[in-house]
Amino acid sequence: METVYLGAGCFWCVEAVFQKLRGVSSVASGYMGGHIKNPAYREVCNGTTGHAEVIEVVYDPSVISFNTLLEVFWTTHDPTTLNRQGADRGTQYRSAIFYTTDSQKDIAIDSKANVATTIWNDPIVTEIVAAEVFYKAEDYHQNYFETNPEQSYCAIVIPPKINKLKQKFSQLIKE
Repeated sequence: METVYLGAGCFWCVEAVFQKLRGVSSVASGYMGGHIKNPAYREVCNGTTGHAEVIEVVYDPSVISFNTLLEVFWTTHDPTTLNRQGADRGTQYRSAIFYTTDSQKDIAIDSKANVATTIWNDPIVTEIVAAEVFYKAEDYHQNYFETNPEQSYCAIVIPPKINKLKQKFSQLIKE
């Protein structure tokens, strides 16, 4: 098993997408990349901690490759908007890959260069940095979309991402 941390806007959205992938054994929402220990959601949301909302993805590379995870990552969020995804604005919503191995770093750099010329017309602003301390978000943030599908944010923002996943990566979705 390998682990990577991905920031692509609100962690509720990213978690909902990556939970559906075969080969992904667990996804946890949390915070990474800031300057205080044990940040709370309220602190992260006001943008004063420097943390990004991220997901921790534990996956089996014999079932789903890191390249494939990155294809899903690049396709299901907009990596060309600095510190923003849709209406969510602030450094906590930045696009980021926090790698845990040198191999992940190399693959992420190559993948970013590839999507910059094939998928997106605008420059990719995703940061690729070594993973730091992961602070798991409060319990009520875990598995958020599955437990709160009628919550207005979830009902409006997440289904289009899930639909894009189904359209472009149906072969990767868990049965």
